[in-house]
Amino acid sequence: MTTAFEIDPDIRVIIPAFNEADSIAAVINEIPNSVVEVIVVNNNSTDNTVQNAESAGATVLTENRKGYGYACLKGMDYIAKQPNSPDIIVFLDGDYSDYPEDLTKIVAPIIHDKMDMVIGARVKELREQGSMTPQQIFGNWLATFLMKLFFQATFTDLGPFRAIKYTQLLALQMKDKTYGWTVEMQLKALKKKLKYTEIPVRYKRRIGVSKVSGTVKGSIFAGIKILGWIFKYSFK
Repeated sequence: MTTAFEIDPDIRVIIPAFNEADSIAAVINEIPNSVVEVIVVNNNSTDNTVQNAESAGATVLTENRKGYGYACLKGMDYIAKQPNSPDIIVFLDGDYSDYPEDLTKIVAPIIHDKMDMVIGARVKELREQGSMTPQQIFGNWLATFLMKLFFQATFTDLGPFRAIKYTQLLALQMKDKTYGWTVEMQLKALKKKLKYTEIPVRYKRRIGVSKVSGTVKGSIFAGIKILGWIFKYSFK
């Protein structure tokens, strides 16, 4: 088996979190010990997310501008200012819908197979019933269908549980501040011809109510943002 790293890679996890007090500690506690640092970005929470994340051992940052992309960019800005750069960045949601221990499977193709990016694909056979809303399922299908149509991509999901080489993440020059973060990353990876793959992951009902798919407004704005990014890149 080939290995892309001569020593164990430096892996950091970024977790955007808005009112995830009931779930954040469980997420942090189940992240494998191979991770060097867990960074929780408090995205204007009004509950005990900060206290619970700190008690579980995470580095906690605060980004008061609400938006998934804002939170991810805050985490990246913090990492850029550290004395040592990581090898791999993992993005993970704070709602406990993913299985944090699956991180080992998600980073494996980067460590062993020289992949640049890995998406955790929430395949139907591994999803708990009701863990994804109908609008999420349709939105993922439509977005990945369009990426296949326009870019010959093989993505099947926009799953937020994902890993990417840090150098490649910087090269993507991520900009989206809200709902389009995941699709922007995948589109830019296609444009830059990064080596990518998907790993099927388990998925369960989240703790609490989704701030995006759990509301009509969130679903509509997320759909508009995702399609906007796809068509923007399709006609560049």
